[in-house]
Amino acid sequence: MRVLRDHKFITVCVIVAIVALILVLSNAMRTTDDDIKAREDAIKQTVQNRALQCYVIEKAYPESLSYLEENYGLAVNKEDYLIVYQLYAENQPPQIRVMYQGKK
Repeated sequence: MRVLRDHKFITVCVIVAIVALILVLSNAMRTTDDDIKAREDAIKQTVQNRALQCYVIEKAYPESLSYLEENYGLAVNKEDYLIVYQLYAENQPPQIRVMYQGKK
């Protein structure tokens, strides 16, 4: 009987350890995703701010992201982030999307 109880105890301990490991890894992945989303939002806000700065100074939104890089000091990490910059009219704010494409 004692061997059977010990076996059940070990089984329960292993199951609890596996569940705990899954919860820890899940939380770590969620935190990483939240951090990536926060960085994407910060980059988007920076691009929007530089585009607005250009609009205030030049009375038109820039046609491209490269214009902001060349004339307004925008530095983009193109290795880790893809930035889609779409301008529909020079008097309308551009549509900006930022997507993380690097390694977690």
